[in-house]
Order: sequence, then structure tokens, then C-alpha cells
Amino acid sequence: MGDWTDNIPEAARAYLDGKRLDEVECIISDLPGIARGKAVPASKYARQDYFHLPDSIFYQTITGGWGEAAGDGGFIERDMILRPDVSTTTAAPWTGDWTLQVIHDAYDRDDTPIPFSPRNVLKRVVGMYRAKGLVPVVAPEMEFFLVARNIDPAVEIKPMMGRSGRPAAARQAYSMTAVDEFGPVIDDIYDFAEAQGFEIDGITQEGGAGQLEINLAHGDPVKLADEVFYFKRLIREAALRHDCFATFMAKPIADEPGSAMHIHHSILDIETGQNIFSGPQGGETDAFFHFIAGLQNHLPAAIAVIAPYVNSYRRYVKDHAAPINLSWARDNRTTGIRIPLSGPEARRVENRLAGMDCNPYLGIAASLACGLLGLNEGLRPDKQTKGEAYDGQEDLPRDLIRALDLFDAAEGLQEVLGPEFGRVYSIVKRTEYEEFLQVISPWEREHLLMNV
Repeated sequence: MGDWTDNIPEAARAYLDGKRLDEVECIISDLPGIARGKAVPASKYARQDYFHLPDSIFYQTITGGWGEAAGDGGFIERDMILRPDVSTTTAAPWTGDWTLQVIHDAYDRDDTPIPFSPRNVLKRVVGMYRAKGLVPVVAPEMEFFLVARNIDPAVEIKPMMGRSGRPAAARQAYSMTAVDEFGPVIDDIYDFAEAQGFEIDGITQEGGAGQLEINLAHGDPVKLADEVFYFKRLIREAALRHDCFATFMAKPIADEPGSAMHIHHSILDIETGQNIFSGPQGGETDAFFHFIAGLQNHLPAAIAVIAPYVNSYRRYVKDHAAPINLSWARDNRTTGIRIPLSGPEARRVENRLAGMDCNPYLGIAASLACGLLGLNEGLRPDKQTKGEAYDGQEDLPRDLIRALDLFDAAEGLQEVLGPEFGRVYSIVKRTEYEEFLQVISPWEREHLLMNV
């Protein structure tokens, strides 16, 4: 690789300025979005062009179990070839020495991208847009909770203690005082983000107790998914410095709002650079409505990807700041598909259904896939919703198994995301559900133990 640090991003070079690089973390996202990989001495990394990990990392459930997804060849844990994307090199500023992280892409021995690697799935979808002469642009919003340390799964999750010495309060959306309560954590988030070269568009207090939202500037889907992947780790590390946890669970605290990863989409024409959602006179185009129709028609089958756990479905609760259907409207936060206020050049479509617990590569890929199917089909959406969409009919599957059944039957969506990805994903998620069924909950002990 030669002196590979000559080609790393400016923020990474600035981080190392005058320092001796000690270690490089070679990482890749698994299906849940956990960073897998190896930490190697910097001197060794400089001599290697790739490294190996077994393909079984993509068959692993969130609990550490295994789905029987290896296929006809059997569970022999073939080595994948993981090649670095040097453009993703960034600091790991919370470590005790001078460390860089590099995201890698997974290939088989024939140099074919591994089809169920989440980053490859997103690249596949983006490539389909480019084949049509289009460039997708996204802007994710990340919601999460800062909570008190919780080391006993039997104990309910509680809000963190603020700097005032009082627990974080709910119902304080957009309060600057509430944001100040988490000042030391937020300061570290900003410092870590700056060291990693990430641009934060803003941090706000959300409606839940200890719930924050970070907005990222719009850009390339793969780059933004990389940043969300990095940000989850960054935020967790910042919280640990201040005796609290950061959680990205969709619904960590009962009776509080859940945490979403809202995804804003716009589509540019490669040749002109123009937003295809706006016409020459600034009006809404057919493509704009086709994209909305694609989300309406195909998101039910994609819910299994953007709401990937049993906990995810606890977020879809009427009147709790989360959508319960596929209605669309302009400037209406009760709908699942919202059109924010903007000028023609920034016209975009916001998917408010994805949970923050989803893998960012897969969540963005699934959302873009639905929109692409809509562009290909050329259909019109339902009539725009007026008033509160919570009064409408619920359109979403209410549990993971029903969502997976819809996902398995969705041939069009599977073709865009990749049939082999669909096969592996479904097997792993069904295995997770079976693991969940083996756990007896406090509700069952409380209400069934002496009453049935």
C-alpha cells in the first residue's frame, strides 16, 4: 500500500499531524450494523492490501447466535477478502493511543462483491440509479436516548441524570435548557465529530426524556451511511465518558416516544445536475409523485429491514410522534411520508418510518429501493392527507414475522436489494425471532404466573 496515509481524508491527516500512528482498526458492518473486524499495528497495516474474515459474520444474530444461511455449501465459514476504502479513513479519538478506523468492502475469492454485505447492498441500489442516469441524495436524521447506566436487563431503562442533578425530563422538545443538561456529553460528541471530519447540521432536544436528534448535511448515500455507522459508535463512546449510555433502540422507554432515523431523499439528473422532483418552472414533476407512490406501495415489504427487531414495532404507536400508516402530505409530521418546506432545488421526500435501530446501509438502501421501484412503475400516490394522519387506517405490519412474510414475497424489492441478500437476511431475522420467543418477559410473569 506504500505510504497510504498520503491519500487519507484531510481530517484524518490533521488528527495525526505531529503524531505517530499506533493502530488501525479494519472494520465492516454486519447485518445489525455492529462494527466487525480487526485491529492491527500501523506498521503491519501499511504492508497489507486486504485482510480476511469469515462470511459467517453475516449469519450472526444480534444475540450472537447463528442463522442457517450458509446455503448448499454448508457452514464452513469461508474467508472473505476485505479491501479498504481509504476515503473512509477517520480518527478514533476516544482511544488511548493514536488510532485510525477504515471501513472495508467484502469480496469473494473471485473478486465479486459479497451480496449480503450491507455496504454492498447500498452500493447495488445506488448503481441502479446511476444506470438510469440518476444520482440519489439523502440526509439522515438520527434520534437517540442518553440513559442511566443499565447493567441488569431485568431493570427498566431510565433517563440519565443531567448536570443539574435531576433526571432528564420528557416533553421538552426543542428546549435549549434541556440540551444544556447534556452539555458535557454533547461537547464530546462535537469534539469527536470534528476530529473525524463529520459535519453536524444541528443537535436538538426531542420529545422523550433524554432524547436528542442529530441532523447530517445531505449528500451521497454511501458516504452518509458510513457517517451514521461511525456516529453510532462515536455517540456511545461520548456517553460512556460521562457515566451514561447512548441507546439507539427504537423504543427504549415505555410511554416515551421512540427513536427514528428519518431519511430525506432527492434525486439529481446526472447530466444536468437538476433535482428531478422539480420542473423548469419550479413545479412538482411526475417523478416526484412516482417516487412517493413507490414508497407507499413498497415500504410495507421493506418494513422488515427498516424496523428489524421485535422492539421496533413498539415505536409505531398512534399519537406518539411516530407514523402508523403510509399517508403523505406537505409539512405534516403525522404522516409516514412527509414533504418538508423547501424551494424547488431542495424539494425532497422524507421517509419517517425507519427506526434508528436499523442498519444505516440497509435502511437507506431499502428506502431508495422503494423509490426506484416507484420511478420504474410510473404510478401515482394516494391523495394527499389533510389533518392528522393518526386518524387514518394503520397500513404497517405490527410485528416482525408479518413484516418478514411481506419481505419474502416482494419479488421486485428483492431484485433491487439482491435476492441472495434477501435470503440471508430473512433467515437471520427469523432465527432472532425464535431466540426472542425463548425468553419469558416480566409481563408474562406478572400476569400469567398466578392467574392462568
